[in-house]
Amino acid sequence: MRTMNTTARRTSTRLTTLALATAFAGLLAPRAATAQERMTVPPQEQPVVLRGATIHTVTKGTITNGTIVLDRGKITAIGGPDIAVPRGAKVVDLAGKHIYPGLIDAYSTVGITEIGSVDVSNDINELGDFNPNVRAEVAVNAESRHIGTTRSAGVLVAFSTPEGGVISGLSSAMSLEGWTWEEMSMKGAAALNVKWPDPNAQPRRGGGGGPGGRGGPAGPPPKTYAEQVEQIKGYFAEARAYRDAVKSNQSVRTDARYAAMIPAIDGSIPVVVAAEGAAQINDAITWGKAEGIKLVIRGGRDALFVADRLKAENVPVILTSTMSAPDRQYEGYDNAYATPAKLHAAGVKFAIAGGSGALYSYRLPWEAGVAVAFGLPEEEALKAVTINAAEFMGVADKVGSLEVGKEATLLITTGTPLDMTSNIIQSYIQGREINMMDIHKLFFQKYMEKIKQQAPRKITP
Repeated sequence: MRTMNTTARRTSTRLTTLALATAFAGLLAPRAATAQERMTVPPQEQPVVLRGATIHTVTKGTITNGTIVLDRGKITAIGGPDIAVPRGAKVVDLAGKHIYPGLIDAYSTVGITEIGSVDVSNDINELGDFNPNVRAEVAVNAESRHIGTTRSAGVLVAFSTPEGGVISGLSSAMSLEGWTWEEMSMKGAAALNVKWPDPNAQPRRGGGGGPGGRGGPAGPPPKTYAEQVEQIKGYFAEARAYRDAVKSNQSVRTDARYAAMIPAIDGSIPVVVAAEGAAQINDAITWGKAEGIKLVIRGGRDALFVADRLKAENVPVILTSTMSAPDRQYEGYDNAYATPAKLHAAGVKFAIAGGSGALYSYRLPWEAGVAVAFGLPEEEALKAVTINAAEFMGVADKVGSLEVGKEATLLITTGTPLDMTSNIIQSYIQGREINMMDIHKLFFQKYMEKIKQQAPRKITP
């Protein structure tokens, strides 16, 4: 990964994306080129009534032949067929269809990375080890092609997350509809991200000043695991001292990094700690308890080994390896597939996020679906990509379930969105009936047209 954080580079990113979009447009066949690819729609103005569908609220059961009313971006009524229709409302008959809340990706780089081989289209990592003031939302490219393909799979909310260093920065809850990042942002500082050191990793020793470590003075010696942990503790202690000084009206120089950590230290937002191994998870829990923070573990490959403690300490996990193949010789082929079911049986709270790569964010529903195939109850799998993710990341008052007062962000489907044979017919984000076109569909149209035009013609005698 490359590091980019300057205004000039972000401008370059947008110009590059525009150039790529122009190039794609020139390649499209005339018929396909006329199709609108993910046109943003304006905020909801007219009430919408969706009726006749089976409504899966997630938190309040399932309603058969249900009715849901959307007005000014909110859900204003939900229930059976007897709900009154507001004057001037658009009524949509959905008999035989299903309505689900929009899915939530709790660990995503959608909007901050585009093409892996094009450096200027990736804005993920920052220079330095400690960047708590970095907010992913300001780097989100609202024109990203990955937004359309992600939405087509039912993922309507994503937590764009910076990476790199030890304290990477703040995840931002992004609603995947809007012209700009300001319009898309739901919660700019949703969670502080910390990368916990690996006690089993072999440190890479610094070399000399020249290439390959030749010529010049030797670099600083690598830090041990204990030293890396103390570095994290020390940084949080400094941030806490800064907070206390500000609260007591002491004359202190403003420090944006420490200031950004205050909500995490106060418990207003969670601290998401990336940890895979059992020792990492255990040490992170011990540290989080001592700090008095709201801790969430992300990754959790070995969460089963510490399931009892995770449950006892009420520490949730964001799983990022549900569809992964085993990477250790002693593991069964289904180790990752079956982990969610085993954590559920152990009473551990969890969400499913899959990998962070924007290219595969559309796979999120299937990350949960494979867990169903290996023993996780379907309703729990649905919670893992809706309300659980919303609760862990502090946006459950807005999204994650279908309830009066929450944002009208939902899916209309032919069946469960966790099954790849189901179709997402239509999605609404904050009451907006979004355009369902994406680059995958656009290319499908293009190449179907190619097949049609190049098909052998029948010769009539």
